[in-house]
Amino acid sequence: MVSVYGLGNPLMDIILHADHATLDRLSAVAGTMNLVEFERQQLVVSLGRDPGYSPGGSCANTIRGLAWLAAGSPDLGTPAYTGAVGADENGDRFRRFLEDEGVTTRLAAKEVPTGTSAILVTPDFERTMFTHLGACREYKFGDFDLELLSQAHMFHTTGYMWDTENQEDAARQAILAAQKQGLQVSFDVADPFVARRYRTVLLEWIPGKVDILFANLEELREITGEGEGAEAERTLEAAGALAPVVVMKIGKLGCMISSPAGIIRVPGERVEPRDTTGAGDSFAAGFLHAYLQGRPLADCGRLANRIASRIVTVQGCDYRALDRAAVAAG
Repeated sequence: MVSVYGLGNPLMDIILHADHATLDRLSAVAGTMNLVEFERQQLVVSLGRDPGYSPGGSCANTIRGLAWLAAGSPDLGTPAYTGAVGADENGDRFRRFLEDEGVTTRLAAKEVPTGTSAILVTPDFERTMFTHLGACREYKFGDFDLELLSQAHMFHTTGYMWDTENQEDAARQAILAAQKQGLQVSFDVADPFVARRYRTVLLEWIPGKVDILFANLEELREITGEGEGAEAERTLEAAGALAPVVVMKIGKLGCMISSPAGIIRVPGERVEPRDTTGAGDSFAAGFLHAYLQGRPLADCGRLANRIASRIVTVQGCDYRALDRAAVAAG
């Protein structure tokens, strides 16, 4: 049995530390994801300090989080993940890491290098990504395992799949296949970059295709057209037309959830952050884990806030560094 089948961009993360002057030198906006060529990514790496390495990519981080949480609830089934990697050492390393964490993998091997993301973490713990997609861009619907999908309860993907025509086509067709099988669809906008670049496309596509929509306040302001400075509640009310359940992340303040029953506010938890890498991804994992258990939306939000608050206290999206019992409690 598969709990959630995820489709995303498999990336090896290179986590580095830098100051805001470095971002200025790179003409980069803090907290964004930037698609770059290999040479520019190498410049970013050369300007950062204290590199650390771990598998990543938004969807993979969410699926890994679901596997980590499900280790305490085996009845929910095993999460699965698909995407394209290179036929190289990084691709093999990525596969082994996910499988060791309890994820069923369906990774397509391509004749180009595995994608990488250089992540600069600034002193305010914000992360700015410089991503070279590599093999990710080669994924197509023919790589998708429909038989495995038939064993799933839910399908999950992110806005990053809209970066190439073949990836977008794969995501669209996978979601249609999921709907034909009666599965619910979860979608994470994942980045303000995605919201700005694909706003028109997503506004047209999301309604009727997505059951649970994840986004932060900035992303929803962009997509709904409410604009910078719009009140959180007004923005969420506008976003409510897009999907039955809209989950809006509001940073350390927690989250707000829109559903047919109204808007729910779930306060966040205070922690001393170290690195925000994977915060939104782990948030989605916590929410979906509780949702699959049939828990009330407020409980889903509480677990989402709790795991997100814990993941920012460690470097990278390293669930193994967390206390599962403490996260699951409450």
